Amino acid sequence: MTRYGVVGPGAVGTTIAYELAQADNEVQLLGRSDKRVEYAPGNNQLRTSLEVTDIKKVEASFDVLFVAVKAHQLDAVMPDLAQLIDDNSIVILAQNGYRDLNRLSIKHIYQAVVYISGQKDGNTVTHFRDEILHLQRDESTQQLKRELDRSGLHIELEDNIETTIWYKLLVNLGINSVTALGHDTARVLKVNGMRELVRNLINDGLKVAQAEGIQFETTLINDIIRIYDGYPDEMGTSMYYDIKDRKTLEIDYIQGYIYEKARIHNLNTPYLDTIYTLLLAHQV
Repeated sequence: MTRYGVVGPGAVGTTIAYELAQADNEVQLLGRSDKRVEYAPGNNQLRTSLEVTDIKKVEASFDVLFVAVKAHQLDAVMPDLAQLIDDNSIVILAQNGYRDLNRLSIKHIYQAVVYISGQKDGNTVTHFRDEILHLQRDESTQQLKRELDRSGLHIELEDNIETTIWYKLLVNLGINSVTALGHDTARVLKVNGMRELVRNLINDGLKVAQAEGIQFETTLINDIIRIYDGYPDEMGTSMYYDIKDRKTLEIDYIQGYIYEKARIHNLNTPYLDTIYTLLLAHQV
């Protein structure tokens, strides 16, 4: 039987572990200490409790390891990952943003595009919607998809993951930015003028994507707005919760990444520049 590990008992990691366990997979949820996390799956399902194991106490390696810590926390957990994998292990980064995988000394590593919405409050995780990971298609990920088809974790395989990564970057660019700076959940989109601001912000990001050789349908911005329209008012974003809890933001891997690419291509991106500057001010 495939042995699964999930690093990071937050909203994403706990959801992944829960869905794997529901299909009777052997899975271990790992964190900085031994504890239990209360999980509310949504859809009127009963709450359950998941055990979290101190990552430093694990000695055996995993066949598949999902890493669901925040992007800026990855460097800190890299020393612990070495004891959790071997040369045949598959490592999947289930994080927001973009990261150059060539800089990581892991043989079989994949950047997932994550569509899992939830929030963590103390040791309670509430899941709002979606349990989807997009991965680059190859022999290993095709096998993984077959193994997980009977679980609630949906694996979508892509022939060109770069386009999918950029699509999610643009989704995050809009909603994460305005919920964080507006200090509110998705209901912030109901503020007068906010939807127009989001459209202009996404359009700036779209110009950067196109300069990077990524092509989208002309309906892209409307498609993303429709995604936002499906969010319940009370749903926050990871960046909103991080600002609320005075934690480090993921801007280097979302807004900052797009901003730096815009500078390389000498693009005029006034909305992106303003939003990025304001988010940086929250980091001081």
